[in-house]
Amino acid sequence: MSGPAATAAAAAAGDGRDRALAALVGGVPFIAFLGIRFDRRGDELTALLPFAERLIGNPSLPALHGGVTAAFLEVTAIVELAWAQIRDEIEAGGPGPAAAGGRPPRLSRTIDFTVDYLRPGLPREAYARARVNRSGRRYASVHVEAWQDSRARLFAQATGHFLVPARDG
Repeated sequence: MSGPAATAAAAAAGDGRDRALAALVGGVPFIAFLGIRFDRRGDELTALLPFAERLIGNPSLPALHGGVTAAFLEVTAIVELAWAQIRDEIEAGGPGPAAAGGRPPRLSRTIDFTVDYLRPGLPREAYARARVNRSGRRYASVHVEAWQDSRARLFAQATGHFLVPARDG
């Protein structure tokens, strides 16, 4: 397929991925509570945590609360794992979450999650990206990095191990 038909097919696939991502993120109220958004560029997700005064843990610095930072990293890891599953299904020609009545997939459960706080999170937007190091039928290992002004200057990173839900079918 080439020309306008290929362009239309690619646009439809992109729209399907955007709808699938919106359904995934919209299915988790905690993501909305923290204000986390996800930006998709191709197959790569970047999480965005907009600054809000209520996220400050130490007003004398001021610095983001460590629990907010950990939650941001963990949410990024879990969404990346679910997104990888959805993306693979859509790219294989499957309907994605639409096959389950539009419900997002079951999310992985955290086995353990270790956060390295490298420097205080400043009162501004934060970004994070997760990389799935290993994903099997039941277990996954994910590394997440968070930064603010420069991706080369991380303020936190984490490694998590997750119990992957059984796939339907």
